[in-house]
Amino acid sequence: MAIEEINAGGGILGKQVELTQYDSQSDAQTSRAMVQKAIDDGAFALLGTVYSGSTIVNMLVAQQAGIPQMTGSEAPKITALGNPYIFRTSFGAQKSMPKIAAYLKDEMKVSKVAIAWVNSEFGKGGHDAFVAQMEEKGIEVVADVPSENAQADFASDVVKLKGSGAEAIFVYLTEEESARFLREAKKQGVSVPLVGETTLIGQKVIDLAGDASDGTLGHVSLTPDAPIPAVQEMAKKFEEKYKYRADHNAIKGYIGAYAIKYATELVGELDSQKVADKLHGLTLKAAEHPGVLMDITWDDTGEVSRESFLVGVEGGKQTVKATLPAN
Repeated sequence: MAIEEINAGGGILGKQVELTQYDSQSDAQTSRAMVQKAIDDGAFALLGTVYSGSTIVNMLVAQQAGIPQMTGSEAPKITALGNPYIFRTSFGAQKSMPKIAAYLKDEMKVSKVAIAWVNSEFGKGGHDAFVAQMEEKGIEVVADVPSENAQADFASDVVKLKGSGAEAIFVYLTEEESARFLREAKKQGVSVPLVGETTLIGQKVIDLAGDASDGTLGHVSLTPDAPIPAVQEMAKKFEEKYKYRADHNAIKGYIGAYAIKYATELVGELDSQKVADKLHGLTLKAAEHPGVLMDITWDDTGEVSRESFLVGVEGGKQTVKATLPAN
């Protein structure tokens, strides 16, 4: 949708954008091959991937080719490796977890927490960042339950978590796994709050889990229900065009495409290296660059900074409880 809008507005520096899609199949090695193919096909910039385990592998290919890459992946390691061509459209877990920890400590008054997490690059990065924040806040981790990638049955996991004495359970799984976990938690009558990140309370999880998602809480980088007119307008256009609600991944892709456009126009030429250089330390104000929807900044590592949101799920929809400042 963003590319169509950009082209309708004259493209980038007067040139129409050609969008080619490559299916990574959510597999790391396949994603590496697809990134190489995109580069061989003459890609000027890359959008994706989303799965952290894939991005860790394929971003090395883009780095070697000197191609800027926008990713929605959240594993802290991605921007910690010194790759000058990787840029996030969503927070790394190390940026999100302090906000979640503060909410647990200051608003929910939690002193004991349990953790359910997927044992993958994504899950381990989030888990480690969360545990560090719990230690800093003086919150005791009374159960720490890892699960396998794409795990189907969470019955035994929920039994352990439910019996741990935790006052809240932090859930850090993929969206499909989160939906399965929530259905099992409802089945077993878990009564303590279930708190997480985007992958617990995103629209895809809500659609898959149904009413089992009601009552969940969490921090999100992006939501179509953000109290920001530009975000709501984008979400409205998306739903009218595609006949389903935008989720955080749709918004990430939209912002990523416009970020490449604006950075290229600031450079003044179609030069991948110069665009990557420009993005480091760049701030784009939504008032001047409306396609990014919210004021956004990238630091020297490609990490992103902007406002975010605390939300709850009620009646199958995210409800924004608070807007949190950029960190």
